Amino acid sequence: MSSVERRFTFVNIMFWVGIAFLYLPMVVLVVYSFNESRLVTVWGGWSVKWYGELFRDRQLMSAVLRSLEVAFYSSTAAVFMALFASVVMVRIRGFRSRVLFSGMITAPLVMPDVIIGLSLLLLFVAMGQIVGWPQNRGLVTVWIAHSTFCLAYSTVVISSRLREMDRSLEEAALDLGATPVRAFILITLPIIAPAILSAWLLSFTLSLDDVVIASFVTGPGATTLPIEVFSSVRRGVTPKINALATIIIGLVSLTALISWYVTRRIDQRRRAEMSLQ
Repeated sequence: MSSVERRFTFVNIMFWVGIAFLYLPMVVLVVYSFNESRLVTVWGGWSVKWYGELFRDRQLMSAVLRSLEVAFYSSTAAVFMALFASVVMVRIRGFRSRVLFSGMITAPLVMPDVIIGLSLLLLFVAMGQIVGWPQNRGLVTVWIAHSTFCLAYSTVVISSRLREMDRSLEEAALDLGATPVRAFILITLPIIAPAILSAWLLSFTLSLDDVVIASFVTGPGATTLPIEVFSSVRRGVTPKINALATIIIGLVSLTALISWYVTRRIDQRRRAEMSLQ
């Protein structure tokens, strides 16, 4: 088979069709963020005025900062809890309820967002009536809800890496006199650091993107960016939304590039240290 025939195989064609299907709408969105016209479907020439309009929109920018704050704290709490949950599921051999515990942790993966949001709403209402907290739904309830469903995704990522780790390195540290906690901090954590970083980024993205669960547990003054964008779309899309989406795409691409570079350097350093040993 010649190189030309190999280039036009069915698999290659479907690959590029899939890439175009995924990324062509993003390219169109980025181009129309520089549209002069107020109508998003009518091209009126090149302009950057909608970026200025975006930064002058205090309501929208407040929603952006609010969503970033919730996503940061939710992903941090989810990764912190997922690390302990992964250690319990993978390392504690005498834990008889491992299967039940694992199923309860990963249940949000297969549960519809509507069910999660409604159950959390009922929980917060019942807690408010019984113990008096939370009195109102706001950023705290959104943070708790996002931490809950991000915990499942973080646990899957971290526990998979922890299960594949070679325990001989940690056992060698124990033989040399290190305590289990010290061996875990100095040996295990650096090895699974790429998985922890991946889990944090995944949780951050899921929290930043959520609209269904947040719509159940949010309250006045705690509107997140996806809810704000969804409300503005129903009123009529303006190129400000395109400009905001373009900035988010750029930041996500830059974050993914930095994450890939950091993970690659960590893996290279770990392989170099293992080769010297």
